[in-house]
Amino acid sequence: MRKFITFSLILIITFLITGIYETAAFAQGVEPVPLPPLKRRIAVFSFEDKTDYGKENVGDAMADMLTTEMVKSGKYIVIERQQLNAIMQEQQLGMTGAVTPQTAVEVGKLLGVELAVFGVVSEFGQKKSQTGGALKKKHFGIGLDKSTARVAIDVRIVETETGQILAADNVVGEEKKTGLALETYDISFADKSKFDQTMVGKATRKAIEQIISKVDAQLNKTPWSSKVLKVSDGTIYVKDGSNVGLVVGNVFQVYHPGEELIDPDLGISLGSEEKRIGEIQIIDVQEKFSKAIARSGSGFAAGDIIRP
Repeated sequence: MRKFITFSLILIITFLITGIYETAAFAQGVEPVPLPPLKRRIAVFSFEDKTDYGKENVGDAMADMLTTEMVKSGKYIVIERQQLNAIMQEQQLGMTGAVTPQTAVEVGKLLGVELAVFGVVSEFGQKKSQTGGALKKKHFGIGLDKSTARVAIDVRIVETETGQILAADNVVGEEKKTGLALETYDISFADKSKFDQTMVGKATRKAIEQIISKVDAQLNKTPWSSKVLKVSDGTIYVKDGSNVGLVVGNVFQVYHPGEELIDPDLGISLGSEEKRIGEIQIIDVQEKFSKAIARSGSGFAAGDIIRP
């Protein structure tokens, strides 16, 4: 019996030592897996409608279209306006109906997004003019109708961490057509496929594409980042998972944020000093969080920032 117990203890110790060795080897010797393109978190707020269209809320429709196109691109995790509106009501923000940079920052921080997109739709519709003599038969001319659809949006892109407006611009989409028979002015967002075929629909798409290009340009200037959720028994829990594209083997640098620096004149955050404390590697990926272990360094804690 004593020999059996001794043998069992030897086996257990061997397994423990082997497990510790394999963990250490994984942490320090495994080749990093290249990072795939990681999705970025964006909040798209309702655009304020300052058009005289009247039949539908153009601002809501624009926000929905922008959200759809961003999700379809596969590059973003987008918080829909319905969820944003619910949080704004809960937090009693934006009670005037207009989204401000301060509102966007507060809601964005609550949801953990990097950028907030909002703005004002100032033009939406089409106008028609007539040119005479374009077609002639015998001694009289037939006038041609010329129509121009125009959509204009004053868009703002705000970095939620600092509250800084990264981009403020007026984007314009136009579509022109000349002919004897032009489309009706009765436009509706209800039928997406039908709307896309209209002149205003095509002009709207051009404006939306410009907004996405501006968002891409801003995100390309800043690296992807996430945060440590908690640390337990040597396992480091990371905020994101397969939802943003993380895979087992990805390696990240970890930074401990210092004191936040506030602009004394504007009252906005200028960021904070950061101290690199180590490197971690992903060992398990769930949908919305991942597990990692340290490759180097120590002192990892909840709230630490991770970057490629």
